[in-house]
Amino acid sequence: MRWLALAACVGASACQSYAPAAVNLIDGDQVHSLTWSGPALPAALIERAGLTLAPGDQVLFQGYPIDVNQEIPPSNSITLQIRRAMTLVVNGKAMRTTARTVGEALTASGITIYSADEIVPPPETTVSNNLVVTYVPSSVFAISVDQRTLVVRSAATSVGAILSEAGLPLMGLDFSQPAEDQPAPQDGKIRVVRVSESIVLAQTAIPFQSQYQSSSEVELDHEQILQAGQPGLAVSRTRIRSQDGQEVSRQTEAQTVVRPPTDRIVGYGTKVVVHTATVDGTQIQYWRAIQMFATAYSPCNSGADRCYTGTSSGKPVQQGVVAVKYSWYLAMQGQALYIPGYGRATIEDVCGGCVGKPWIDLGYTDAQFAQAGDQWGKYVTVYFLAPAPASIIDVLP
Repeated sequence: MRWLALAACVGASACQSYAPAAVNLIDGDQVHSLTWSGPALPAALIERAGLTLAPGDQVLFQGYPIDVNQEIPPSNSITLQIRRAMTLVVNGKAMRTTARTVGEALTASGITIYSADEIVPPPETTVSNNLVVTYVPSSVFAISVDQRTLVVRSAATSVGAILSEAGLPLMGLDFSQPAEDQPAPQDGKIRVVRVSESIVLAQTAIPFQSQYQSSSEVELDHEQILQAGQPGLAVSRTRIRSQDGQEVSRQTEAQTVVRPPTDRIVGYGTKVVVHTATVDGTQIQYWRAIQMFATAYSPCNSGADRCYTGTSSGKPVQQGVVAVKYSWYLAMQGQALYIPGYGRATIEDVCGGCVGKPWIDLGYTDAQFAQAGDQWGKYVTVYFLAPAPASIIDVLP
């Protein structure tokens, strides 16, 4: 109530008497002291001290700004602080402020400061006259990453810088939308796509081949493995790319042979070995025995257009004379044989129809054929009797 009474007495000199008061006015580093009797009007006290206020200057009483034209409560001791306004150049525009720090000055001008804002010099910097300040406000960005959305503020001007500030730098094959070298998006939306690659190895066996070579250590018409074959090994790489955990591509790279196959080497025998056997009760010595399909023919039962009594060697067609295919005849003409169920014979004729398999045609006279010819048409072991000729066919074609 006393404050209101004092205010009401302003301009009325007879209203109230005032005791002298000690007044201190703090102006920066200077202190102006005076004694004052009368209403404690800050403007009058400042004028009495010979001080002037510039536009934007501020007077504080007990730490709070006051209106210099409003009386303050009387007291034996009054202290006023003058806070001089300074010019602050913010983004090229001058402003007057009595704030103590850059941050306070920006806040006082109506700017809401966020920790992500770019302020140079920093907000805690003490204001000095004509201090140049660069202020870049931050924006809100919604970053979609790892099946979640992270909302951040950033003053960065590129997508990559925004992600880096958010602790989400792109790693390896990762990419962003927009790309990291693009300006900050106007809509504030950024998507981070996590990219991973995996390599799947597949092994494939490479079959080995077989090579045949003659061997004088192996018996004729026999085979022996001289070198075992080993399959080779090929490895193929399939590169699988995934984005955010979903496969988007699969590429198989060229096969790499990590171990070539080793060919199997089979030795076919060229060594003539004479064997003794008893066949049909007859003891024979032979150097070759092979399975052959046996048929029979006679002069008038050869499938020809007429009866042929002679053979290619000039001997008559009869039991003991046999025919083989032409290539065998050229190499074996006169070779002695023993055929079970037929007996001894020599190769004397060419069998024109003996193709496709080892085949022997057994000769008979027409009379003999009528009695024995129908028992043939089957496979039989044919023995090549010793002695072996000087020139033999190692592998029968």
